[in-house]
Amino acid sequence: MTEKLKLIRELLESKKGEDIVILDVSNFTNIADYFVIVSANSSVHAKALADYIIEELKKHGLQPDHIEGLENAHWILIDYLDTIVHIFQKEWREYYDLEWLYGAARRVEV
Repeated sequence: MTEKLKLIRELLESKKGEDIVILDVSNFTNIADYFVIVSANSSVHAKALADYIIEELKKHGLQPDHIEGLENAHWILIDYLDTIVHIFQKEWREYYDLEWLYGAARRVEV
């Protein structure tokens, strides 16, 4: 799992994703073990991050189970079952504040 999280982090960093946080939410929800949360500067940037993650992870044999939010790109969710990537425009990230909602979750450093 650490390799997958490390790869996702590196891919997001390479495309200028900002304020990347990885949370171990396995004790708080049954929808995933990890949330990867990242900020984008605009809808174009958010879509570019999503497209890049999807394309690059496919090269590693990882297909998303489903994707939500590409239409308006305020909050794009890419679900890899055990890991969910949340790409937010900054103001939407502040509004939904997943880090606060899952404040007791352990932050994962990779």
